Amino acid sequence: MHQLNISLPDKKKDLYTLLNNQLTALIGDEKDVIANMANFTSLLYHSLKDINWLGFYLYKGGELVLGPFQGKPACIRIAVGQGVCGTAAKKQETIIVNNVHEFDGHITCDMASNSEIVIPIMYKKKIYGVLDIDSPEFTRFDDDDKAGLEKLIATLKKKSDLDKETDYFMF
Repeated sequence: MHQLNISLPDKKKDLYTLLNNQLTALIGDEKDVIANMANFTSLLYHSLKDINWLGFYLYKGGELVLGPFQGKPACIRIAVGQGVCGTAAKKQETIIVNNVHEFDGHITCDMASNSEIVIPIMYKKKIYGVLDIDSPEFTRFDDDDKAGLEKLIATLKKKSDLDKETDYFMF
């Protein structure tokens, strides 16, 4: 059993390095991707400042379906190409939105959200899902967040056995 006992640094780059080390230790030898995503969301939700929702949407049956998350109840299904999550999945690139109210087609699940970052998760050159993080602050996310979160996703993918989930996630 791992216990989180973190003194968080002020610099984002240092914070993400620490979180990556914590994630590696927290996952350990566990290969189950859903269990690892659950701990991933808890670790980040309780470590990042000014976050009101953090979680995964997983590609299943041609759409994004709600996965492990922390925060208020969320939209369950999102079409690829719709909203910030669906757009990131379709483009297969990270999207930072400084003001979600100005994003054409934004899907509002929590009225308190004002900015968002979505990182696509690719597996065997296909969309596996996305990591979605919302903040009540405008312009909360930047390139340091993008780089740090992309490294955390890389760690999650490396440590988890994504092949075991291919029956569940219909590519």
